[in-house]
Amino acid sequence: VQDVATSWARGSGGDEGSQRHWKEEICQILGEIQAPLSPLLLRLCHWILPKLLSRLFLSVQLQRGQLEMVLRAARTPDVPLVFLCTHQSQLDGPLLSFLLLSQGIGAPRVTVGAWISPRLRSLLQCLGGIFLPSAMAQPWSERDEGLPGAVLDAYVQEVLQSRQPLVIFLEEPPGSLQLSDPARRWLLRVLRALRDGAVPDVHVVPVGIAYDVAP
Repeated sequence: VQDVATSWARGSGGDEGSQRHWKEEICQILGEIQAPLSPLLLRLCHWILPKLLSRLFLSVQLQRGQLEMVLRAARTPDVPLVFLCTHQSQLDGPLLSFLLLSQGIGAPRVTVGAWISPRLRSLLQCLGGIFLPSAMAQPWSERDEGLPGAVLDAYVQEVLQSRQPLVIFLEEPPGSLQLSDPARRWLLRVLRALRDGAVPDVHVVPVGIAYDVAP
């Protein structure tokens, strides 16, 4: 981020005002990506979600074998977990967050790609939802992503280095078979973190959620 911002500041003249401006830009971009987790909201949702699930579904079934593999992977020192999941409904994110938190793995950072209202976005950010910067909302391309891309790279590296679980949804509902543009951008950041040596390795865990009737 420093390298990209310094180049940007030089192009703007490199004075104190321009440096202050790019620092404000970085803070604004980071604020679009995430917000601090709210322990109170996490506890409240942890209490409400089972009651909601009992009203929506006859039962929720968990594959114990897969859970044991995830718990074993979570105990590997200094190796973060990256969960890759197909997207079946908007409940996928809360379900995975509830499961990981209840099993002691921790509150994950969950990528949210759909366009939602500002209020819902703020709520999801406090619960661990992360979003692409608004400047990167356009369709995927190979062109330079500039300062937003550099901030996103640094953010994902920090998430992986601190061993926060990261959940990446591979496509948008209703179950498209193609990798979505947001998923490409998030996966690219994980690959760059490995390439640049920010983390020595990651555990990639495929996750599947199926519904008899999608909510």
